[in-house]
Amino acid sequence: MDRRLTGGDVSVSDDPFLTHRGLLFTIAYEMLGSAADAEDVVQDTWLRWDAMGRDARADVRRPRPFLVRMVTRKALDKMRVNARRREDYVGEWLPEPLLTTPDLAEDVELAESVSIAMLTVLETLTPTERAVFVLHEVFETPYGEIAETLGKTPGAVRQIGHRAREHVAARRPRMEVRRDEQQQVVERFLAAVTEGDLQGLLDVLAPDVVLVADGGGVAQAVLNPVVGAKKVANILRPFTRLAPGATFLPAVLNGAVGARLVGTEDGFDTAISFLVEDGRIRRVYAVRNPDKLRMIDVEAPLSR
Repeated sequence: MDRRLTGGDVSVSDDPFLTHRGLLFTIAYEMLGSAADAEDVVQDTWLRWDAMGRDARADVRRPRPFLVRMVTRKALDKMRVNARRREDYVGEWLPEPLLTTPDLAEDVELAESVSIAMLTVLETLTPTERAVFVLHEVFETPYGEIAETLGKTPGAVRQIGHRAREHVAARRPRMEVRRDEQQQVVERFLAAVTEGDLQGLLDVLAPDVVLVADGGGVAQAVLNPVVGAKKVANILRPFTRLAPGATFLPAVLNGAVGARLVGTEDGFDTAISFLVEDGRIRRVYAVRNPDKLRMIDVEAPLSR
């Protein structure tokens, strides 16, 4: 077994890191919006944990908050590095989609927190605000523990949390949609696109629908968000006609009903996520950047 995951002197069955690995990945992913970066952060956390040695690890009385502090600090470092890289990113930047189990939707709060719609809102926070929001609002970490992690006073962290909560509340998407309703809406959308049915698309798209695509400068994608049902429909309607070998595959992405488009003529697959409200699609998120789809075939180990 890979020593990165077990270490030379650690029992796989009782090591706290392995017990909480899903939690650590989920925290890192919600802070970074990237499965690949989250995996790197978790691996770095493991290496540091493993390097402590058996006796030092045994002295950690509360491994869960200890490991959460470690992964949060490393994720913050990664966020600051990524912020500089994003300045040169071509087109819109979207979070990296994850293949998730259907039962993730049963944990409503977790499913909402990892949705593409919510992650795009979290992108508008500062790194510190995002860390406080994720840890407190999603994982119910006390402000005192967050303060220790960030090297700030509990009062300062509480103010940061209040500011982040207000910011998110003003922008957060409505997620009060039954799974069966979302499934029906997405199926109507996919049928209309596949058939090139303009009226069918207009019927399933909200008048103020927004299409956001992320090609990363590698795969073809619109560079700026497209707003309005007619504009979005005209962009999407001929898509499969231009790529007759393309196939839509149903998928549960980030805890919600989504789809994957494979077999396109340009060789680039697409992961598509939706925000559904009142029986219509309000947002379409299309990720075509191949670097963000490397882990799309493996179910993500999300947990809290």
